[in-house]
Amino acid sequence: MGTLETERTTVGWAARDPSGVLSPYTYNVRNTGAEDVYIKVLCCGLCHPDIHQAKNDLGMSRYPILPILHTVMPRLLAFYGCENWSSCRGGIRGNEVQVRGETWGRDCRGCCGGCTQSDLEQYCSKKIWNYNDVYTDGKPKQGGFAGEIVVHQKCVVKIPEGLESEQVAPLLCAGITVYSPLRHFALTASSLRGGILGLGGVGHMGVKIAQAMGHHVTVISSSAKKKDEALEHLGVEAYLVSSYEMKSAIDSLDYIIDAVPVVHPLEPYISLLKLDGKLIITGVINAPLQFMRRKSITGTFTGSTKETEEMLEFCKEKGLTSQIEVVK
Repeated sequence: MGTLETERTTVGWAARDPSGVLSPYTYNVRNTGAEDVYIKVLCCGLCHPDIHQAKNDLGMSRYPILPILHTVMPRLLAFYGCENWSSCRGGIRGNEVQVRGETWGRDCRGCCGGCTQSDLEQYCSKKIWNYNDVYTDGKPKQGGFAGEIVVHQKCVVKIPEGLESEQVAPLLCAGITVYSPLRHFALTASSLRGGILGLGGVGHMGVKIAQAMGHHVTVISSSAKKKDEALEHLGVEAYLVSSYEMKSAIDSLDYIIDAVPVVHPLEPYISLLKLDGKLIITGVINAPLQFMRRKSITGTFTGSTKETEEMLEFCKEKGLTSQIEVVK
């Protein structure tokens, strides 16, 4: 098949300074390599780290920056290399056009144990981020908030038939961010008692996935404004306002998924955990952690391509969808 030598031009929406304001931006999509796919973006899900990066909250943004990290729902337009494409990820044959899903765009080439042995390529120290990064040739890498993108075939996952594109896009972030640690830390047995701290994009999928696993779910929030949504629409067992309602739940939870993407104290929530319980941090927080007790604070970083495909099958089987607002 070979590679495509000609760069294509596409239009995306990019931030040009820490104001984070997005405006149209025309740029070249990189040439396709031996195992790359060229795909048209159907829809994207917006993740809070995209806002952090657009506004340079982490002090590492390279402008212009075109966001959307790992929630791209594309349609395959072309592929190059892979004489027998069935040997590449997903088993596409010939020039068949299929809807695919892009994970967070590692462009990982199998350089370490995490990539080649553990199916945990998201932890590779040599990964290339989906945006706000550069290729090995020094050219900037832009995200999925654009007309087309080029990614390595290892970063593309198969979407089960019957799932709508606009529903799948958030699952590639919020869904896998919760599913991966629950699977990794063996927190999948029914009747576990779990807490979801923060009822946003990640939080509401945490509720749904935990419930689908048979867990008793408690939502913890800083105010009562989402109480009706949690109790009546999502059907959680309990709702705790962190400022005054947590004493009744001390030592009661097997785990807490912390989905709050800003700095906040952890000690009050650690007190809710049973002995050997786990506080799993999913949000991007630039702050040191301090705690004492035989309870664990651990981090997680989205999920692997393999885990993402497993999560999508789980959501299809359980009939799980994300709560979304579609913006043209």
